[in-house]
Amino acid sequence: MSDKYFYIDCQRGLKVEFNKLIDDVNESSTYSKYCLTHDYYQIFKNIIVSLLIDKPIYLLDYDFSTEEINQLTGIDIKNQSLQSIAIKEVNNIDDLIKRIKKVQKWRVFLFTSGTTGVPKKISHNFSSITRMVKVTEKHANDVWGFAYNPTHMAGMQVFFQALLNKNTIVRLFGLSKDEIIKSIANEKVTHISATPTFYRLLLPVEQQITSVKRVTSGGEKLDVNIANKLRVAFVNAKILNVYASTEAGTIFASEGEIFSINQIHENLIKIVNEELYIKADLLGNSDNYKLEGDWYATGDLVEIISESPLKFRFSSRKNEMINVGGYKVNPYEVEDALLSIESISNALVYSKKNSVLGNIVCADIVCDNKSLSIPEISKILRTKIQEFKIPRIINFVTKVEQTRTGKKIRK
Repeated sequence: MSDKYFYIDCQRGLKVEFNKLIDDVNESSTYSKYCLTHDYYQIFKNIIVSLLIDKPIYLLDYDFSTEEINQLTGIDIKNQSLQSIAIKEVNNIDDLIKRIKKVQKWRVFLFTSGTTGVPKKISHNFSSITRMVKVTEKHANDVWGFAYNPTHMAGMQVFFQALLNKNTIVRLFGLSKDEIIKSIANEKVTHISATPTFYRLLLPVEQQITSVKRVTSGGEKLDVNIANKLRVAFVNAKILNVYASTEAGTIFASEGEIFSINQIHENLIKIVNEELYIKADLLGNSDNYKLEGDWYATGDLVEIISESPLKFRFSSRKNEMINVGGYKVNPYEVEDALLSIESISNALVYSKKNSVLGNIVCADIVCDNKSLSIPEISKILRTKIQEFKIPRIINFVTKVEQTRTGKKIRK
């Protein structure tokens, strides 16, 4: 394994071989179950140490305030002391993987992204967080572009997929577009999993990227326009759209916007009044769940394409629909219409209180064409969506703000 890397951060000029990882793990003499650092390698190493000693770990975002940490965990992070530990020496990466698969008490505590509210604490055991990990010879030479926050569910799933297959992890999250493209090309990344917001900031890609075999999108609705541009940029890649959440991890995937439910999952999901429900068996542990019998309402609204077999596409989040004078407006539909305008590279649609209509539709847009006016945008939108869906306020912005997990911040 001396010629294979565990973790690469091109921005920092950091390349950690698997042998170096094993040495660092063996030298660990202390443990804190509260992991608070912006150093990705330290996060990964701390997770591995917690697995080897079979103790829980809390993954906290580095920019959480002291007040947030206290609210979410009930502890004062400044007064937390390190515990002395003794790790039975790990011989090599195969020995490490064999041992972490035997954990009994280990749990990882994660926090939802808080896109529209306060983050919630969710915990998973080794079995639930690695449920969708595939370990085969086929994946032995994969190189993973790490395009998620490492302290959240999607990041953890990529981490375990890479670790258990002894793959290299290349950091992409939080880097500039040029740094991302350079890292992908230099390290010959084969797999990338990210949010549509990440891909949108990456595009357009000036040259085709040939090393990437699979591009996975999750966490937000993937619009057709972005999917088509990804196919052009990653010419050799299979484009996958996945449905996943912090509560349940990845559940199913599609090569387009329409999801088809196979026999494995047909008894684990149902749709009630256009809302997706998942069986409680799929969930991690949390005190925040409000179950309806054995079912959890996800808050995701879907459009049913066929009943048998069940096929559907995601339309919106239930709490993000905008009521305009009694009419329901799907912000994602309006964003899709805006993004179909060639010079608009990003858009965020949201509501603003109005004394007459209750709410009006607003939009922040990133536009590359400085001469494109708001009246021109509204005129184009009238050919695409109904009048009541057209934003009454349009703001030109330099960027659309993101959550800690790389999603758009819904106002």
